[in-house]
Order: sequence, then C-alpha cells, then structure tokens
Amino acid sequence: MDFTLPAELTAYLAELDAFIAKEIKPLEQADDNIRFFDHRREWARTDFDNGGLPRHDWEELLREAQRRADAAGHWRFSAPKKYGGKDGSNLWMAVIREHFAAQGLGLHNDLQNEHSIVGNFPFVAMFEEFGTEEQKQEFILGGFERTRITAFGLTEPNHGSDATHMETRAVRETRDGLPGWRIDGEKMWITGMHVATHCALFARTSGQDGDARGITCLLVPTDTPGLKIEEYLWTFNMPTDHPRLSFTNCWVPESAMLGEEGRGLSLAQSFVHQNRIRQAASSLGAAVFCIEESVKYARERRPFGKALAENQAIQFPLVELATQAEMLRLLIRKTAWDMDNMPHKAIERELSDKVSMCNYWANRLCCEAADRAMQVHGGIGYSRHTPFEHIYRHHRRYRITEGSEEIQMRKVAAYLFGFLGPRRALFE
Repeated sequence: MDFTLPAELTAYLAELDAFIAKEIKPLEQADDNIRFFDHRREWARTDFDNGGLPRHDWEELLREAQRRADAAGHWRFSAPKKYGGKDGSNLWMAVIREHFAAQGLGLHNDLQNEHSIVGNFPFVAMFEEFGTEEQKQEFILGGFERTRITAFGLTEPNHGSDATHMETRAVRETRDGLPGWRIDGEKMWITGMHVATHCALFARTSGQDGDARGITCLLVPTDTPGLKIEEYLWTFNMPTDHPRLSFTNCWVPESAMLGEEGRGLSLAQSFVHQNRIRQAASSLGAAVFCIEESVKYARERRPFGKALAENQAIQFPLVELATQAEMLRLLIRKTAWDMDNMPHKAIERELSDKVSMCNYWANRLCCEAADRAMQVHGGIGYSRHTPFEHIYRHHRRYRITEGSEEIQMRKVAAYLFGFLGPRRALFE
C-alpha cells in the first residue's frame, strides 16, 4: 500500500497556489472586495432589503473569479475532457478541496455559495449518466456557459429527509397535441432559484407513498406558468438563496423527463454522492484550519506570564481534534479512490455507507473544531474579526443538508446490519 500523493497531484496543488497568488488574491484585495471576507462579510454579501438574497456585486465577484479560473483551465477540472475539463477524479478533488479550505476564507474557495476556483459539478455526472444527447448538450455545455443553471428540487415542506413520501405529483397530460406532464405540489430549500433557468424537479408519477420507485425527475423551466417562489427562508448563515416553491397546474412536455420514468431516486443518489465526498473534504480542511489557527494563537498568547500552549486544558482538546482529522483524511481519500475505481452507478450499491461516514463525521468535526477555536481565542474568537463564527455557521448546515447526519447514520446502519449493500448476503 502506498499512501503518498501522486507527484502530479502535488505539482497541481502548487500550480493552483501560484494561480491564486497571481490572479485571485489581487482581485480579492481590489476595490474593497475584502469587505466580503473580513468582519463585514455577512452584511456585504446580503441584500437584507431584497429577501436576504446575495447581493449582485458579491455574486459578480464570484463569477469573475470563476471566469479567470476557467480561462486558466482550472474551473472545469472535474468535468470530462469533452466538456472542456480534465477528467478530475474524486481523489484529486478531495485533496484539492481540503487544501483550499485549510487556507481559510478567501475568494479562491468560499463554500457559502458553493464557490471554488476548482468547481464542483455534480449535475455534469447526473446528465452524463442519465440524460439524452440533447440534454447533455443543452445542460452540460449550457451550464458552463451559464445559459443553463439547474436547481435541485427534491426536498418538501412536509417531507424533508424522506423523499419516498413526497406529495408533489406529476400526471401525464396532453396539451395542444403535445404529450407531457402536469405538476402540482410544493418544494422547500431549493437552493439557487434566484438565478436558475431550470429546476430538476422530483415528483411521484406512480406507485404508493413510501415506495422508492415511482418518482420521476422533470426539468422544469423556471418561467413555466404555475411555478412560484413563495418566499426565501432566512437562515443561520446569510445571505439566503433557499426558497419555498409551489407548483400549480404546471405543465412540461415529455422531453423534460431526465432519466427513466419512476427511477428518479437513483438519479438523485448519483447527485449526492459526489457532493457528499467533496463536502467532507472541505469540512475536513476547514477543521484543520481551525486547529492550526488555534495552535498558533496558543503559542503566541501569554496570559499570566506563560504561553497558553503550555496549558493541558488547551492542548488536549486540540489533540483530540487533530487525531480525528488525521484518521478522517485517510477514510476520505480511500473512499474517493474507491469511487474512482468502480462504475458510477455502482457507488450507491457498494460504497454509499463509506461516503456517508465521511460526510457526517467531517461536518461534525468541523463544527467542533470551529467551536474550540472560538474558545481558545476567547472574546476575539467569538467576534466577526476572526473567521470561526462564519465557518461554524456555514458548516453547521451541512449536518442537515445533503441528507442529515441521522439519515446518513441510518444508511451506514443499513449496510452494517446487512439490510442493504454488500453485507446483505451474510444475513440471508
């Protein structure tokens, strides 16, 4: 076994760091753009008079950073080469995401808006695996050109983690001679709808409540009559782009269906696995940042005539966190490597529990590390003049989104006890 990172990967990390220093840091410092990252960040980013949405100048700054990264060949790194990417693997993406987050807040990587100069594109894999050729051309290439921006419409007000009991319904209906689907229902926490051109909507089209089959994904243009943004929900971490939607007599043609009819939940799982492993790596990196900043501060701070670092009450909690970070890093990289070495559709059957382990533990670890960093830094750690409150508020949501940690632990339990996954044969 060889745990050494490939030389090509370490060289690419150095290339990315050089690009950040040359192109991204100067942009971050220009025109008072630092207001989006210093103690003014929440106010600078949030249009409190417009539903709490992200301010236009904040989102334009992110787009400019992405444009520069795309021109340099970095932004599409994880995408297939035929779409202008580099076929970036899950392992490389995990290492890059941890590396970026461990550097702290900055324009190079700020996950409040899922922004990074090395982009995360789970929709690309979803369309590549399940889309028609026309859908691939429209939504993958259109996504990179920003003519197509797709929101993910799974969660509902009355059924958050339980997608099998969703109440949104789609029934076949022909209008003006065209076969299609009529949609009625509600969705909640559908991120990015203020800029989306389409919502990848999941609705029950057959079967009974509780059935995994019978749910279909439909690509609904956001200007479709009957689709309404009811409200943007203000959150612990502002700005907000997470609305509640309603669909009333909303019709789309047959060509709007993505993937097989009734197999939409398999498609949804395709989306979350890539997101979960990369979120885990980002949370690990943010935890490492909090730990390292606390160690440095404890070496410098000298209350009562000696360094804080000499105090075991400071040392031992950070030792615990550093130990967990080391173990978690190995699990994340091993899981990402395994993902790269099996067919995309096999990940749900063979490896979903390991992805969940990485994700729920990393998100929890990050919150604990940010909380400990606040404690070590004292009053200044609690203030917005240090980044720990921002890290905590952002990563706290990951213990709920993309599947709450309880749902992910339930998935791990199902594999552990053989109700699902490779161990099922042991108990039959």
